[in-house]
Amino acid sequence: MLRKMLEDQYGIKADEQVKIDAFDALRGNGWLYLIVSPGGREEEDMQELASLAEHMRQTGDKNVPAFMQTKDGSYITNWEQNKFCVLVNRQMDQQQRISRMGRKLAKFHERGRRVPFQIQRSSRVGQWKGIWEKRLEQMEKVWSGLLFQTPEDEFEKLFIESFPYYMGLTENAIQYLVDTEIDDSPLETDSGTVCHERFTKKTWGGQYMIRNPFEWVFDHRSRDLAEWTREQYFHNIQTYDMELKQFYDEYQRISPLSSFSWRLLYARLIFPLHYFECVENYYITRSEQEKKLSEDTLGKILRQSSEYERFLAGFFHISGAPVKHLSLPQLDWLYS
Repeated sequence: MLRKMLEDQYGIKADEQVKIDAFDALRGNGWLYLIVSPGGREEEDMQELASLAEHMRQTGDKNVPAFMQTKDGSYITNWEQNKFCVLVNRQMDQQQRISRMGRKLAKFHERGRRVPFQIQRSSRVGQWKGIWEKRLEQMEKVWSGLLFQTPEDEFEKLFIESFPYYMGLTENAIQYLVDTEIDDSPLETDSGTVCHERFTKKTWGGQYMIRNPFEWVFDHRSRDLAEWTREQYFHNIQTYDMELKQFYDEYQRISPLSSFSWRLLYARLIFPLHYFECVENYYITRSEQEKKLSEDTLGKILRQSSEYERFLAGFFHISGAPVKHLSLPQLDWLYS
């Protein structure tokens, strides 16, 4: 079916269909064609992503695929009642384990920072405060509605008990962010760059090195740094510090972080995204199995809350941030 689509819509003959990490893909003439769902994106979104991908390729990132246009010049094709996009790259060898992740991410951000055109549709620059406030407001509504009811299950009981604490943490994150924007000034290196919706070890850790533009947003570099750090902490809660130190050492050899960057990064780590995602997933899913999983996850998050406070208290020290030199503010209550 996909081979027929590629020939019919794009005029390309492929030899075989393969699975490349999470992608359905086709091989032919030394090229790899990745078939992707646009996921609700419109043609204008695709044009912007295609331009971003082209910029990253032109500035030297060989792992970014190009966007293909159909015979009639469109980035989205309708085929058998589904929508598809096609990304293309040279066939590649399977990658070895990624080393020097910090260095690679810094180079990626440096390329992304030099985008020579205005980004609108995928930009999140300056939007964190509004997004966090909206999520907090929505969750508070759900919580308020449960206060005078008997909890349906263990998850709701845990949520009702824990929400005031995480509301306070979120308010701390928002205040820290606001103070940063008032008290500090961004440098040239703080301009927006190509980031990821959620950057983790797995983002670039597949069988093949493919930088997937469908995972990108245009934002401040601290977004990726914070989300990599958060995942690293939860993945290795006892032994995260060595990898964290190495990652920031590598990153800063290419791109030293300004006080504005450190402060945005810290605000994002204070924001309890892991808690929000767990609660939101519980209320979105209809699967009983998924609900049970959310309940287990929430229990774990709550048991580790004081450990996460210790992590936040020690983060600047572990990552090698020059706290005194840059006068980086810390949360007093974490040390009391």
